[in-house]
Amino acid sequence: MDVTTDPGAPWLIVGLGNPGPEYAMNRHNVGFMVVDLLAGRVGGKFKRAGKAQAQVVEGRIGPPGPGSRRVVLVKPMSYMNLSGGPVNALREFYKVPVGNVVAVHDELDIGYGTLRLKLGGGDNGHNGLKSITKALGSDYHRARFGIGRPPGRMQVADFVLKDFSSAERKELDYFVDRAADAVECLVIDGLERAQSTYNS
Repeated sequence: MDVTTDPGAPWLIVGLGNPGPEYAMNRHNVGFMVVDLLAGRVGGKFKRAGKAQAQVVEGRIGPPGPGSRRVVLVKPMSYMNLSGGPVNALREFYKVPVGNVVAVHDELDIGYGTLRLKLGGGDNGHNGLKSITKALGSDYHRARFGIGRPPGRMQVADFVLKDFSSAERKELDYFVDRAADAVECLVIDGLERAQSTYNS
């Protein structure tokens, strides 16, 4: 199901993660990695977003002309479990319909590198999604980047706050690039086309 909104309205693409260099390569920060790549593609550098506790890049994606879409890329700087406040403040500031919000996040219940795009749904225990849903309701898009389940008896909290393994890092750039492609496809061509192309 596609959300029909004003075609001129901007999209808010939110990468979920924790601020600070110590978290940069954590599994929990893959959302930041994807929006960092998108920022490079639109030729922007993240900067502080006024009073909102976030960094943003504004730009356009898609072919030049009427087919392109205005996007605001967001990295909340509030820590994962408080992401909803900055996201909602920016959504209101840029006048973005909830259906034009995309949260890019790590997902435990699908295998490493697997991608799933969807609209709405629960938070599956993800603190970033929980906070955003509390602020916006659940009718926003999600780009779910699979990180798999922790091995053995490792706690979920420890697993998501560990860096990707050396074996995972060999393919990480490819998977992050593919996730960025999928988000662009979602914004330009709609959810159904993006799902049929990228959901695996």
